[in-house]
Amino acid sequence: MAAIDLIPPVLNSKSEPPPLFDGTTRLYISVICPYAQRVWSARNIKGLSQIQIVPIDLQDRPAWYKEKVYPPNKVPSLEHNGKVIGESLDLLEYLENNFEGPKLFPTDSEKIEAANVLLKYTDTFTKDLFIGLTKPEPEAAQEAGPALDYLENALGKFADGPFLLGEFSLVDIAYGPFVERFQIVYPVLKNYDITADRPKLLKWIQELHKIDAYAKTVTDSETTVEIYKRLLANYAK
Repeated sequence: MAAIDLIPPVLNSKSEPPPLFDGTTRLYISVICPYAQRVWSARNIKGLSQIQIVPIDLQDRPAWYKEKVYPPNKVPSLEHNGKVIGESLDLLEYLENNFEGPKLFPTDSEKIEAANVLLKYTDTFTKDLFIGLTKPEPEAAQEAGPALDYLENALGKFADGPFLLGEFSLVDIAYGPFVERFQIVYPVLKNYDITADRPKLLKWIQELHKIDAYAKTVTDSETTVEIYKRLLANYAK
């Protein structure tokens, strides 16, 4: 487990590349990126210490990352078997289908259907919650409310656990990095508690953070607030 927890130094524009395409499986991340956190936490939870973590500085990216590794120049990406693939939800599925470890996707047909619906909704959820942050305080809660209520209602569908499919799954990993950030920034920036009158959502967040392999990927609150202040400032330009 020690190898799972060890995070190498962050690579920037002055850093040399690792020995690319040498047979090592590498997951390129940013430690502050929620999309990367999805795959990073799945890697941890599945116990895949053979996947080497390579942190990239998104504010000062090495040129070789775009030129030699992943032309879209985003994280996360996975170097495996001589190729590189990206997009966080695709990578969650890729880890599930190509590596050992605990299975994180349901086998029950009703849960598979629910999982697919929830995964399709992730982009709408993150967009609506971010747009809410661009609104004045009363409007922020109104903008974010329907998406948060959607999750609260989804959390009541299955009775065999506190997670979105009852049992813990990739669906929780898909939402977790974003929900935890909005739980931090909404009270600070909009005076709004996203878990107010949503007891299932609050319980879900608490249970998610009890999973040690996930909790180790969480960004601290102060950093999260500063990142969102910067994102909102850039959005307003």
